[in-house]
Amino acid sequence: MATWNSRGLRGSVLEDMINRTNEKYLLDELALIQKIPTPITPINIDKETRHITLAYFDQKSTVDYIGTVQGIPVCFDAKECAVDTFSLQNIHPHQVTFMENFEKQDGVAFFLIYYTGRDELYYLPFRNLKVFWDRAQAGGRKSFRYDELDTEYFIDHKADGLVPYLEPLQKDLESRE
Repeated sequence: MATWNSRGLRGSVLEDMINRTNEKYLLDELALIQKIPTPITPINIDKETRHITLAYFDQKSTVDYIGTVQGIPVCFDAKECAVDTFSLQNIHPHQVTFMENFEKQDGVAFFLIYYTGRDELYYLPFRNLKVFWDRAQAGGRKSFRYDELDTEYFIDHKADGLVPYLEPLQKDLESRE
């Protein structure tokens, strides 16, 4: 069984930005997106701070976020990457299967990747991830490089700390027509 040991909650900067964005989208009546908590069972709890210091995962999680944008079902996962090569080990087969099935039901699946070293955000449509995934499954490279990304899907994020992912989502939808 996989375990989790607190190391500063990796990925929390991106998740905080996405959570604030989702709150704004809700207030503006643009979207209703919920963070899906990862189910864990605590093993060790620090008695003073009441923080969980060791736990195990009850089950495999699917995606970080799920909801609706103007009547369109969406699901996405948030990933941070410190270098220009994104390892596909950061994405699990059950996540790919879930997203593939989600899209078969006319939903839109994608990843939001924060390149921390560059301070750049990227919207990766599931179909583009699937190209990299299939390449790896066929014995090819188990990662993708920054320079392989479609420049149309970089997100122009501002100093306000929001992740305006509805703009690339619109491009994604238009490319499906």
